[in-house]
Amino acid sequence: MIGTGRGSFDLDKTMGFLKQNRISQLYVVGGDGTHRAANKIAEEARRLKLNIAVCGIPKTIDNDIDLIDRAFGFNTAVEEAQAAIESAQTEARCNLPNGIGIVKLMGRSSGMIAVHATLCSGEVDLCLVPEVPVVTDGDRGCLQHLERVLEQKGSAVVVVAEGAGEDVLGTSAIVDAGGNRKLPELGLWLKDQIVAHFKSKGKPATVKYIDPSYMIRSVPANAADSIYTELLAQNVVHGAMAGYTAFSVGMRNNRLVYIPIGAMVKNSPRQMDPHGQTWERVISVTRQPNTVPPKAKKEPA
Repeated sequence: MIGTGRGSFDLDKTMGFLKQNRISQLYVVGGDGTHRAANKIAEEARRLKLNIAVCGIPKTIDNDIDLIDRAFGFNTAVEEAQAAIESAQTEARCNLPNGIGIVKLMGRSSGMIAVHATLCSGEVDLCLVPEVPVVTDGDRGCLQHLERVLEQKGSAVVVVAEGAGEDVLGTSAIVDAGGNRKLPELGLWLKDQIVAHFKSKGKPATVKYIDPSYMIRSVPANAADSIYTELLAQNVVHGAMAGYTAFSVGMRNNRLVYIPIGAMVKNSPRQMDPHGQTWERVISVTRQPNTVPPKAKKEPA
């Protein structure tokens, strides 16, 4: 184990370390940024004619690496998120009438965790993700939708992906060590909007905000992820021993495959298709208004 890092890396220093220690196999575990670094290492090793197998294992809790069905840990995170959603539901129901629970879940540019947690729960009334515009007012706005939900059952549960709401709150110029921009606090902002909205209607609402943060990914892997990680580990070593390099291993159409790292990072991070079946299922479950703009028509060739 060489170690872990956050942020940029020094390619020359890395190559010097690999050469000095006569390392012939490098296993890189991480998301799209890590895989981009691995791709540079593989290209540099090829240029320097170093016999080093550079092998990747996709690891991102947001499940936003392209070309694979899922990254390991994603199923566990979705499962763990259910506890937060259930807590929000309990808090909302204990504050009738007009009790609302908001849950913030991980997902910078992809709302995969929020979407799958919503579908898994079946008790969520509003799901907000980065891929879909956030609309607050009007017939298609989330405030009016929550009004209708509260009139019907007295309580509501909202799930918000951490990267949602830049279209409403703007994009921050502040970035962390990894180059990731600071995300908008849509959940907290929405909480204030909900309280003010229902107060103006003469129907005070009690809103509870729950942020499990890293807790959904800092738990033991469930059975499915435990099996998956074992298969990934076995197959990535098989690939290295077979003489492959600049590849990553993952599940594609339910089959374990080797994918060129260059192809994997080309369109990463991926996002959920707002015009796809997954988002249609969310709309069916939550019955929230669909604020996705119409799909642009392709110009004839």
